[in-house]
Amino acid sequence: MIYKFCIVSDEVDNFKLEIAIDSDDTFLRLRNAILDSIGYTKDQLDSFFICDDDWTKRQEITLEEMDTDSDEDTWLMEDTRLNDLIEDEGQKLIYVFDYLTDRCFFMEMKEMQPGKSLLDPLCQRKVGNAPKQVIDIEEMNENLAKKSAASSIDDLDADFYGDESFNEDEFDLEGFDDMSFKE
Repeated sequence: MIYKFCIVSDEVDNFKLEIAIDSDDTFLRLRNAILDSIGYTKDQLDSFFICDDDWTKRQEITLEEMDTDSDEDTWLMEDTRLNDLIEDEGQKLIYVFDYLTDRCFFMEMKEMQPGKSLLDPLCQRKVGNAPKQVIDIEEMNENLAKKSAASSIDDLDADFYGDESFNEDEFDLEGFDDMSFKE
């Protein structure tokens, strides 16, 4: 089965990415497909989070095991298949690509195509430029200062990097419908 993910950023309005990947593939291969598609390096710690419909983080899938004393199950990207945790169209995920500043991409599994498979993940569509992969705390504070000067203090929380809300219309796949899959 093929999963088609739509990926957007809360930092860059015109950025969209569409990745098609086999449901038996791992989260590590999905991560690498995302990073390769947007030109990010693979030397940063990052994680996927399975989310509920309100974008609340539920289950973390990490690049490396960090807490070996935890009573909770640890899901590692290289060992976890997508279909282990994703079963339905509309499943929401957050991909944190910059842990220091908690910057992320919002993802939604938009389509399942049963009876088809892909050998390798495929970037089917990329629109706009992704945000910088890493920014330092000083740069983040400057960006926040610019945003707060442009908006009222009441709106500051909504504009904060890593805020877990955004316009749901970002996931509109208009123009993506003509994409075809390899059988």
